[in-house]
Amino acid sequence: MSLQAEMLRIGKQARSASVLLAKASTAVKNQALAIIAEQIEKHQERLLAANAQDVANGQAKGLDSALLERLTINPQRVASMIEGVQQIIALPDPIGEISQLQYRPTGIQVGKMRVPLGVVGMIYESRPNVTIDAAALCLKSGNATILRGGSEAVHSNQAIAQCIHTGLVCAGLPSTAVQVIETTDRAAVGELIKMNEYVDVIIPRGGKSLIERISQEARVPVIKHLDGICHVYIDDEANLDKAIAIAYNAKTHRYGTCNTMETLLIAQAIAPHVLPHLADMYQTAGVELRGCPATQILINGIKPATEEDWRTEYLAPILSIRIVPDLDSALEHIRQYSSQHTDAIVTENWSKAQRFLREVDSSSVMINASTRFADGFEYGLGAEIGISTDKFHARGPVGLEGLTSQKYIVLGDGHVRV
Repeated sequence: MSLQAEMLRIGKQARSASVLLAKASTAVKNQALAIIAEQIEKHQERLLAANAQDVANGQAKGLDSALLERLTINPQRVASMIEGVQQIIALPDPIGEISQLQYRPTGIQVGKMRVPLGVVGMIYESRPNVTIDAAALCLKSGNATILRGGSEAVHSNQAIAQCIHTGLVCAGLPSTAVQVIETTDRAAVGELIKMNEYVDVIIPRGGKSLIERISQEARVPVIKHLDGICHVYIDDEANLDKAIAIAYNAKTHRYGTCNTMETLLIAQAIAPHVLPHLADMYQTAGVELRGCPATQILINGIKPATEEDWRTEYLAPILSIRIVPDLDSALEHIRQYSSQHTDAIVTENWSKAQRFLREVDSSSVMINASTRFADGFEYGLGAEIGISTDKFHARGPVGLEGLTSQKYIVLGDGHVRV
């Protein structure tokens, strides 16, 4: 069977499965999810062994450290996967929810009902946990899903897929409700993003080049973010202890994630009081610092930050630092360089904080909190299928509600229009 024919078969199976999923009860969907969580726990050693094989192959191929970090599964991450599924089980089922029901002057009632999108295609790199997150969210929201992970995680993804299929079948749902594409042929991506007859939305997660390619070539609507150039601004009225803790965590908690801070902005008046101590902490942690001329005066021996640095998502232990005169200057920098993913302010001045919330046009905007909180799990969504910096159809971490649409419903009793 040709690749095109195989992808067509997968698409048809997904469309058929989506019809069954759309009418599945909450109890059945939750049963499937509970069994999936049990299977992951039961077969943890098998998952870890499969992942170890992927990591070893990645090391042999010379994958960079950031990619290997995202690829690696450990017992803690397996536990987080299980907890994410359990959180999704506990969330209300959005499907069939009716809202805004009201009488019109004619006597009819008009409202909206939440419905699945249908078939979700997911293209992602490195992170095997995306396989379970995407499958669980799509299942609970009544969507069939086609998952195409990166070739570097093929063994991990197939091991997770076995757990998912067991849960589906044991709950009486079609195993084709979640299909993990087995081929590592990159042409499969090209086929998937053009299957508009069978796929309703594509969600890519990966490097900027992958997402740009999908955005340009897809015939299916795309929910995406290109990169995460996230900022933390330390205001001159910030609490120093909070500022140091937040700025350190936002950069060093994990380096290879899209919600990691890449640029630190500091108000000129407070910079001498906070930056030298922060710089020592960063350098002890192995973070390379690049700074503006004012930053270089306060921190000896660091590299000068270039125009390109302000536009770069490092996904690595590198940080750009800029000292700015005030909040207005910080807002201007963010307007110019932000990727509209996540930006945060540290301040004790509530008026300034409110200005920051209103004026920063990002999918997540934070006051006195690390950018690392920009995550579906942390937002109480159970997990996320991705983060969207688009303004249609969803924005920010995409959870259950982001995987649904609404249709108008009309309730009448023999009403006719005159």
